[in-house]
Amino acid sequence: MFLFCFRRPKGSILSKLHIWFLFFVAVKAVSVNGVWPMPQKISSFVERYSVTPQTFTFQYTPGSVAQPGCSVLDAAFKRYFKLIFPDLLRQPGESYYVRPLASPFTVQVGVSEGNCDGYPSESSKESYRLSVSSGLAAVSAETVWGALRGLESLSQLVYQDDFGVYHINKTEIEDFPRFPFRGLLLDTSRHYLPLNAILETLDAMSYTKLNVFHWHIVDDPSFPYQSKFFPDLSNKGAFHPMTHVYTQGDVRRVIEHARLRGIRVVPEFDSPGHTQSWGRGQPDLLTPCYRGDVPSGTFGPVNPILSSSYQFMAKLFKEVTSVFPDSYLHLGGDEVNFNCWKSNPDVRAFMKTMGFGSDFSKLEAFYVEHMVNISTALNRTSIVWQDVFDYHEKIPKDTVLEIWKGLPPAYAQEMSHMTKAGYRVLLSAPWYINHIRYGQDWRDSYTVKPLNFSGTEEQKKLVIGGEVCMWGEYVDATNLSPRLWPRACAAAERLWSDEDQTSSADKAFPRLTDFRCRLLRRGIRAEPLFVGHCEQEFQGL
Repeated sequence: MFLFCFRRPKGSILSKLHIWFLFFVAVKAVSVNGVWPMPQKISSFVERYSVTPQTFTFQYTPGSVAQPGCSVLDAAFKRYFKLIFPDLLRQPGESYYVRPLASPFTVQVGVSEGNCDGYPSESSKESYRLSVSSGLAAVSAETVWGALRGLESLSQLVYQDDFGVYHINKTEIEDFPRFPFRGLLLDTSRHYLPLNAILETLDAMSYTKLNVFHWHIVDDPSFPYQSKFFPDLSNKGAFHPMTHVYTQGDVRRVIEHARLRGIRVVPEFDSPGHTQSWGRGQPDLLTPCYRGDVPSGTFGPVNPILSSSYQFMAKLFKEVTSVFPDSYLHLGGDEVNFNCWKSNPDVRAFMKTMGFGSDFSKLEAFYVEHMVNISTALNRTSIVWQDVFDYHEKIPKDTVLEIWKGLPPAYAQEMSHMTKAGYRVLLSAPWYINHIRYGQDWRDSYTVKPLNFSGTEEQKKLVIGGEVCMWGEYVDATNLSPRLWPRACAAAERLWSDEDQTSSADKAFPRLTDFRCRLLRRGIRAEPLFVGHCEQEFQGL
């Protein structure tokens, strides 16, 4: 605590200016920016401690199963040291306040189970406890993934006063996520996103405790994934075969960057629709469309009547699952246009043979069931878009269904039906934040109530989380970060925090404003929420 002394001239009284200055200093001395997303339980106190980079250290507790050499936490200690003390990143020659040395401050991290070399998974435990007292911050967690969440919260507790001195207040936190799946989708087909843009997004995800990167890597416009077995898919399907592709090395780099931040990487290879780019590099994969009795020269969805289609998919997905280690694989299954199938005489003949009549949703069901079987044979849990359920397709009960359509009444009804049928559900419909409007549209995301649907408690336990979706029709690296952040922060808090404690967008506004400023200082180009300023404005341009 700083003590400010003023010498009062003989026979005078302390000026109003001095009084206001003392009041301002007193307020600043006890102010603490909140943690985003809001912890389940947090107690903050007026008592605070000065910290300096020269006397600030990380160490493992003696009884921790994680010790020096733990790749996840060793890297986190280095990363968070720089995030906690951003002045260390100033360019040579820049001046800043020389801080007095403070008493030693140690961050002790203890992990009770698990290892440091694996990947986060659907069953990863992310709970942690954080206790800050004089000279010590103790982070305890069951796993390294929980320890990462605790370190993020710790980093947000450190703040600077107007003289540049770093402080942290006495704090107690007990925290855990509300939902295990808190995702963010990036679309790298409609616009290619350079690797650095993806890595920066992963950084920002870790700051908000989002834990699943849903990589919608290919689609109609382009096929940037560079396949080892089928190189023509990207050679002929990418926007450019050399500059606009993700090599196997690029994918491994994304996966490792995510792993070190406790983030899963779930790839999506959407079919049978959304596959126009696939057909450029894989002959006979797509269905030839007809105009009358002759081919029109155009192509529709994947041809579901050929065994070669499934042989190709099985080989491609065998490769994909060897590259992406996560247990989930997103198979898509949405927005299949039946017109081309209807026009093709061979498809119509197959429909008659199979007894499908004129119901082409049964043909899609036939295809998706084959794809789910391929995924299951590769020991993967399939995720599909809600269309698959809506068409009454026969899929295993361990399949995860993702809801993307409709306003609250519609998606609430869909959640009720899906969970009643015994399926696990992800909600993304209210978090399509590529749709923007003037004003504070983050409030729409913040006020979502994921479990506000008709169903039993057992049904509601089947909702495993949700995700923010950033589709790429109008988004590339130039506007990705400002459009994502801080909008995605609203969904992140809804998926992590207790709903009753975070029900007011008005109360969240000052915390989110502070957190947006923190993102700027960390190099994330988060757009402003409203009129105002940050003490440290964005310096990256």
